[in-house]
Amino acid sequence: MPAFRRGCVAVFGARADGEAGERLVVLAETREPDRARRDALRAEINRLAVELVGGPADEIVLAPPHSVLKTSSGKLRRAATRERYERGLVGARGRAVWWQIVRLAVRGLWARARHAARRTAGVLYGAWSWLVFGAAALAGFAGTFVIPGLAARQAAARTLARLVAAGTGLRIAVEGLAHLPQGRAYVLVSNHASYVDAIVLMAALPARVAFVAKSELRASRFLRRVLEAVGTHFVERFDAARGIEDSRALADAARAGASLAFFPEGTFVREPGLLAFRMGAFVLAAQQRLPVVPVALAGTRKALPADAWSPRRAEVRVTVGAPVEPTGSDWSAAVRLRDAARAHILAHCGERDAADRPLPHVQRPAG
Repeated sequence: MPAFRRGCVAVFGARADGEAGERLVVLAETREPDRARRDALRAEINRLAVELVGGPADEIVLAPPHSVLKTSSGKLRRAATRERYERGLVGARGRAVWWQIVRLAVRGLWARARHAARRTAGVLYGAWSWLVFGAAALAGFAGTFVIPGLAARQAAARTLARLVAAGTGLRIAVEGLAHLPQGRAYVLVSNHASYVDAIVLMAALPARVAFVAKSELRASRFLRRVLEAVGTHFVERFDAARGIEDSRALADAARAGASLAFFPEGTFVREPGLLAFRMGAFVLAAQQRLPVVPVALAGTRKALPADAWSPRRAEVRVTVGAPVEPTGSDWSAAVRLRDAARAHILAHCGERDAADRPLPHVQRPAG
């Protein structure tokens, strides 16, 4: 038929919805715009179909040029053309090349703009977070001069920690607070993954828990005054004689009824994983016959990891485990306390066991 170019007609069987077998479809390309002439072309195609195959086509599609798909050598791609027909894409106009180039360029610019916006938002959030931290630190320092009594200062510190969490958008979910012993002292141990761990625990736990920190923090007058004002105890890690003296002070505090919070890993690193636990907290608990309460932190490493100074938004989960009672006062009883507490923390901190990882080298202070 002169109305159609050779190679621009495809005949194929197509699946019929809800019917058995296939439908005979003739797809022919034409530029004919006149409706009457297009009807005449359909009639002629059906006449030839009856003559050639003994029956009319089930459907005749007069499609615009380039609707019949071909290989690079010009052969018909009937299967691909049929799939295009079944998906309802025959006759869909393709975009001009210039339009496709513009779309790609706009998408690239949009992706870059989104990336730049995220970076800018991250910088602004970090600056705002440090502003909140700084304001809270100054308020805490001022409070050491005007708030009388340890209990009142600890309650104020807890309020400040909660304000910092709210002001920086740090969402804290707490589970298991009912496990905390009432009316008796205990030793609380938690994994250490970030600079914000102490703030999170202070915001989530009762104010009467006193933290145990490394003695190096005493080198800063500002930090020392603030930490001592809320009952923080310091432990020397390098001087053996001083370490024994600090341990005795902790034992005296425990006998006086103070509940102590330890980070038994002793430090934290950027790579996720629960490090090996040091024994100090568990020896103290065994000797003083105090229960050990394991607390797992999940999400704080994302908020502010090691060696990073740009806080990020994060959701933190605090899971308080059931207290573990000591079975004796010897070393083996302390080991059992450690293993039970570590098992709970490992199950809820969301990180792998990294007990075999070597700890980062800590240079011993001179003098």
